[in-house]
Amino acid sequence: MAKATSTLDWCIVRLGEDHNWWVDETSDPVRWDVDGLSIIDPRQLTHLVELVDPLRDYGFDQDAMERAFIAFRIERDLGNGKVRVKRTKESIFESEEKLFALPDILDEENGPYADLLDLLTRCRVKMLNDLFDFESKLTVDEVEDEIREEQNSNFIEGKAVHVFDELIAILDFMPAGYETDDEQPAKDSEDEADDADLPELDADEEEKLKNDESLKWDEDEEKDEDDEKDEDDKDGDDDDEDEDNEKDEKEDDDEEDSQPRRKTRGKR
Repeated sequence: MAKATSTLDWCIVRLGEDHNWWVDETSDPVRWDVDGLSIIDPRQLTHLVELVDPLRDYGFDQDAMERAFIAFRIERDLGNGKVRVKRTKESIFESEEKLFALPDILDEENGPYADLLDLLTRCRVKMLNDLFDFESKLTVDEVEDEIREEQNSNFIEGKAVHVFDELIAILDFMPAGYETDDEQPAKDSEDEADDADLPELDADEEEKLKNDESLKWDEDEEKDEDDEKDEDDKDGDDDDEDEDNEKDEKEDDDEEDSQPRRKTRGKR
């Protein structure tokens, strides 16, 4: 007689103080130890799906990620920050439902989740070596050693590493001295393609279009009107200033004529 084995059909998850979700109880307590067992929430899952998309050009396999997680849909809210989730066969990439994803870590060394970590690390290293001109090529061992060092520090401090943080450490990994923003091209390729489709204009055509009133925005027309008004005001101010100067000079001449002149002392 075959030995009966229980299956993981549902979980009760709770929201921790770190704003991550952790497993409190499972339908399979024999094989699944809930101590420090973390689960990815729908918001985090959406973010991960976006991050792995650029890795498709570097060998990422979507099926490998599907195998690495057990998907759950929300069954009911239990209150006090707890939710009961039920297992589903929905794809974590294609489902329109808000899904939780539990990593399959029954075999931590050779299981599907361990395989996913290796795959993501290799893909990330390939992408970084392709995007950056490093003095020496980045290696998988270097990335794994650096990530493992930080995880060991958390382990020594007694902190459980959430699965989301473990994945982000790989997907956002950058060598020291480089910024994540450097991955973004200076100009979007679509914008460059649009610019390439635009015809080149010679100087006469460009000047003609610049002076074409029908191509001006309302703001440009208002600006031109304001500039003309400011120019008129400036001319008026200059005329007033000239009149004031002439008036002051005339008053000074009259004042000099009304005052007696001093006698000059001659030489003896």
